[in-house]
This record gives sequence, structure tokens and C-alpha cells, in this order.
Amino acid sequence: MTLPETMFGIALTGHGGPEKMEWRDDLPTPVPANGDVVIQVAAAGVNNTDINTRIGWYSKGDAEADDASWSGTALRFPFIQGADVCGHIVAVGNGVDASRIGERVLIEPCLREADGEPLKTPWYFGSECDGGFAQFTRVASRYAHTIQSDLTDVEMASFPCSYSTAENMLTRARLAKGETVLVTGASGGVGSATVQLALARGVRVIAVTSASKAQILTDLGAQKTLDRSDDFVAELGENSVDLVVDLVAGDKWPSLLSVLRPGGRYAVSGAIGGPIVELDVRTLYLKDLSFFGCTVLEPEVFANLIQRIERQEIKPLVATTFPLREIAAAQQEFTQKGHVGKIVLTVP
Repeated sequence: MTLPETMFGIALTGHGGPEKMEWRDDLPTPVPANGDVVIQVAAAGVNNTDINTRIGWYSKGDAEADDASWSGTALRFPFIQGADVCGHIVAVGNGVDASRIGERVLIEPCLREADGEPLKTPWYFGSECDGGFAQFTRVASRYAHTIQSDLTDVEMASFPCSYSTAENMLTRARLAKGETVLVTGASGGVGSATVQLALARGVRVIAVTSASKAQILTDLGAQKTLDRSDDFVAELGENSVDLVVDLVAGDKWPSLLSVLRPGGRYAVSGAIGGPIVELDVRTLYLKDLSFFGCTVLEPEVFANLIQRIERQEIKPLVATTFPLREIAAAQQEFTQKGHVGKIVLTVP
């Protein structure tokens, strides 16, 4: 395949509202560096990370500050977002076997290598480098994972970011068969992925969601659901849970530590309910709790996820799809949190 010199895609021009996302058809088509592959994008998922980066949520000061990115470094605008990518390899760089051309792949979003060089600090695909909201994208070959599955491209694009985040939390927190895990924000992309990946480990899952979405989580296999407004301690009892996987934080956060048993673990990768919480340090040390802040994927996580998909241990949850050009409408629906699972963009 001869690649065109230019391509279409969504360029993020700065921090701010949806108006900062511009459809363009004159973007330069990526050229593979040593060790790279170029992928024709078929579908790309919508994530909190995309919106948080656009609005500058990651900054601990002003949204325009130099730390308003996933890695805490300044972003260079314009660039192309999009962490969840399913597509096909159409070109390879030096050092990559040409037989890879034509492979259907999922992109691992946490990168430790770029432009043929190791990175001192890991990057996030679609943040520190261009991502998948475009006709073509490029990445180091090691992060383009071949996958054998009958699932559609849209279904496949629901996996990379959410499911690898969930798998990473469960891996780092060492969730083991027979334990009990409480999952907050269980109806979202990462939350519903966590429910499935936890159940695949043979544990008891308690899912926190809204009443309107409880049945969907029960159908996934959650043994118990709690409403977000419930008193978690009254419903579960103190010292009743081995692991809390938290995607919400917010003002109910202290009760999450109350339901953890002594020696329990707490893993977090989101704070949609508010990032500032109240911690009684005595609870932390008197109960011998372990905290896991989870962002960078452990090296084995994505390969393990690919295997779980291929073994059909987990299934995709696609709430709805939008054409790439309608990304603003897709993100608006995403922020309303009325869906369960993932919103996916189709790329013509």
C-alpha cells in the first residue's frame, strides 16, 4: 500500500472546550522511524483521559500550566489524541519484518519507547505523542499487538485503555481467587472491565453503580450491587472487603477504607467524583493497608490482556458508536455518564 502524503483526523489545538478539536484533511501522514509500524485506524475508543487532557484537568494549578498532561510535562499543540486503537499495519520501519503488514492489531497505550529510543518517563499514546483519532497512526512495533479474534474492529477498540487499566490494577494489587473486591464507578469503561477481569480470576465482585445500571452489572456476573448513595459500611460491614478498585474518589472515600479488612489493598486509577479526599492516616497504618496508584502498565499486562480476549474470558461492552468527525458529540454523550461500557469512534 502506498500511503498518501496527507490524511484526515482530529487535531487538538489547545486546552479548552470541544472547539479545540478541529477536523482536518491536511495532516501529514506518519512515517515509520526505526522499529515503528504505521497503522490504518479502523476504530478508536473515547476515554476520560482524552477529555481530561483537553480541559487541562491533570494540572495541579492552572489548566494552561506546563503540567497539564498525563505525564506532567508540557504538551505541544496541535497534536492528535486517541489512546484506544484497533487497525491494520500498512507500513513498517527499518528493523521490522515486512510480514507484519496486514496484521490486525491493538495498540498498547502505555509507551516506554518512541522514535526508536527508550523513554526516561513513559508516554501515553495520544498524549505525549500522536494517537488514533486519525486515518493513520504510528507506534513502536512492540506496542502493536497482533490479535486473533472474530470480534469486530469496533468491539476490539473498546479494549485497550480501559481493560489494560483494569488488568494493571488487579495485577499490581495481586487479586487472588476467593477474595472479595469492591469496584466503584463499575458501569464505566474501566469499571465494567474490572468487573469482568476480576470475575475471570474467580473472586466475588461488589459493584457500585446507579440503580438504573445495576442489572447490567448483575448480568455481567457481579454478585452484589450498591447504589452510589448507599452507606457502604452499613451495607457491607466494616472489614469485609479484600480489595477496593476505585475510579471515583470524592466525598465517600473514607468509607472505602472502612470496609477494607486489615491488610487489605486499595488500587486507584481515577477520581471522577473529585480528586481531593480526607484521609485519617491512623486508618492507613493501624489496618496495615496497602495503596496502589496505577497509571504505568506493568510489562506483562497488555500481553496477558490479549490472551484473555483471545480465550474469550472477557467480552466487549460497546454502548454506542459515532463517526470520527462527530467526536464532539461522542465526548458530550460520554460526559453525561448515561452509558455502560465504551463509546467508540469509527474511522472511514
